[in-house]
Amino acid sequence: MTAPSEAEGPPARAASLRDAGPAQAAAVLAHLELTIRQKLDGLLQGNYLGLVPGPGSEAGESREYHPGDDVRRMEWAVTARTTVPHIRETIADRELETWAVIDLSPSLDFGTARCEKRDLVIAAVAAMAHLTGKGGNRFGALITTGEQLHRFPAQSGRVHTTALLRKLASMPRSPRGKRGDLAAALEGLRRPPRRRGFAVVISDFLGDLDWERPMRAVAVRHDVLAIEVLDPVELGLPPVGLLTLVDPESGALLEVQTSKKQLREKYETAASEQRAEIAAALRRAGAGHLQLRTDRDWLVDMVRFVAARRRGASGGALR
Repeated sequence: MTAPSEAEGPPARAASLRDAGPAQAAAVLAHLELTIRQKLDGLLQGNYLGLVPGPGSEAGESREYHPGDDVRRMEWAVTARTTVPHIRETIADRELETWAVIDLSPSLDFGTARCEKRDLVIAAVAAMAHLTGKGGNRFGALITTGEQLHRFPAQSGRVHTTALLRKLASMPRSPRGKRGDLAAALEGLRRPPRRRGFAVVISDFLGDLDWERPMRAVAVRHDVLAIEVLDPVELGLPPVGLLTLVDPESGALLEVQTSKKQLREKYETAASEQRAEIAAALRRAGAGHLQLRTDRDWLVDMVRFVAARRRGASGGALR
């Protein structure tokens, strides 16, 4: 396996789909899928099962515990014999069913760097479908927009995932004042009960943390990965003078004087505390945590995370 390197090509950016017509959107998605195949297959060389092994039900070999491993798979007999913590790996099922829980709240229709957060969500879904879609594995999606919950049954094949991505890209932007109900979407993943599989939750996780409890319930049966999408302005304000901020969900306007150092520091502190709270909630829910940012090469960040997960050494968020 090669280490991720910027020398593998130009940085990957999630192309903007804002105001794109059907033909333009199809071309953008086709280029996105091609980029993902070329870069992921190039950086993650060799035979691999996807982002994580299928959870399976057949016991495999034991190995030493690494921070971030699922403690529910502790192998206590080997741990007691060796005095070193061990976990029991499972043999991957032949078919893995992956579900993406996708948040398209108005707060995702924002971006100040290479793309909008919404574009990054679509790129992340495309990458997850590629990483988990080999060997007859199935991929489905639950999409919450603030107005309704859209369900796309899990199916296998590239034709299915391409059609799903096109439907995702063509969904109208949510009206202001309507945040997607992520908790309800996670509950929708639990019912009806499904075979053990892999769940990917993609959101900026802003707003209330009412999604924590249903996510914890989902993690009881499935491996869960939370992908948090960020824009740099959500972490710190640039010193550009008087700036008008708009809440994309309420429409409220606020003018701030960003030239004031004290204000910028206060903003950064509040943003850091908010992200720490989100990260803590994801840990309590038993989910893996990957951050993707609109100002960074998201494919390289994803490759690094995948490589770490395969080594069994991925703990918190990748920043």
